[in-house]
Amino acid sequence: MRLGLHGLFSRASRALLSALGIAVGIAAIIAITGISTSSRAQLQQELDSLGTNLLTAVADSSADRTGMNEAQLPEGTVNRVRSVEGVFSASSTAILPEQSAYRSELIDKNVTGGIETMVADLALLDVTATELAKGKWLDSATSTLPTVVLGDKAAQRLGVVSVGSQILLGDQQVTVVGILKPSKLAPELDLAALVGESYARSVFEFSGSPSTIYQRLDESTIDSVRQLIPATVNPRAPAEVKVSRPSDALVAKQAADQAFTGLLVALGGVALLVGGIGVANTMVISVLERRGEIGLRRALGATRVHVALQFLAEAVALSLLGAALGLVLGIVVVGIVCEINGWSPTVSVPGMGLALGTTILIGAAAGLYPAIKASRVAPSLALVA
Repeated sequence: MRLGLHGLFSRASRALLSALGIAVGIAAIIAITGISTSSRAQLQQELDSLGTNLLTAVADSSADRTGMNEAQLPEGTVNRVRSVEGVFSASSTAILPEQSAYRSELIDKNVTGGIETMVADLALLDVTATELAKGKWLDSATSTLPTVVLGDKAAQRLGVVSVGSQILLGDQQVTVVGILKPSKLAPELDLAALVGESYARSVFEFSGSPSTIYQRLDESTIDSVRQLIPATVNPRAPAEVKVSRPSDALVAKQAADQAFTGLLVALGGVALLVGGIGVANTMVISVLERRGEIGLRRALGATRVHVALQFLAEAVALSLLGAALGLVLGIVVVGIVCEINGWSPTVSVPGMGLALGTTILIGAAAGLYPAIKASRVAPSLALVA
């Protein structure tokens, strides 16, 4: 090993460039797996705080063969859902399709920005675990008045940055009393302008039929309650009610990200393999350049095994140097990405060990042929060269 290190240090620049190939491969694998692990840990933390016991029920328009009915649920649905055993709490929203939100009367009525005006039940924030960024939520008083609470994206698109601003819902001027934070489990609220039911009934002739029902329930009863919800929400047409679990969508998205991560890790493996080829190339050239040294060692009594082990040790040491650089670079990248996204950095120690072990194997494999080639050089020919 000492002779192997001496051989590397005597060609430091070439050794460093060869090690970079290994370093890039290791850094890519460590960074990708570390970022993926940190992202999953963040998602699990969010799910733990938000809860996975939220179900949503919506009218499934695709199940209506006539296509004549609007995507609305029967009036009084929320109270029926609250009476189901195992349901802790329930709330609802109802879309007012004819009442778009505008910043002022000068805005083109055809430019809605994707913002939907919704009638909100007062328990909506508690049930969906959505938080306020500014102002306050609707209460029994403000729900009867021309007031509105905006979702995060709705406020951005309307250019509303503070409570007290005036906007238009249809042709009705209302006052913004609150702005929500982005909602993880109910992202449709991000593009919503939410008004109280009493105000909607008096001004917009709201019928009382909700569009979406949110319900929190006992985690252990999710499967059984999920079967009961459609018939409870719409006894006449349970097939037209679609029940979903928002946390499943987040987990599915994470699974898709993991599949993409697997592809990137595979690309990192290819980079590692290319790095190994670079090490092999460097060692082959080293054997050709150092034939005199090899011949001298053989003439002084070194056996073929000694020569082979020297070049094998150089290849492994070169790979370990690349691995060390790659580990440091990968950890730095994970730290930077986690800092930017506000995640807690998580690096898999077994993954690092696996990467290191793989690097040693690649280094040994890359150095095997040059080592054998060096050991077969005849002393007389080597000294002449």
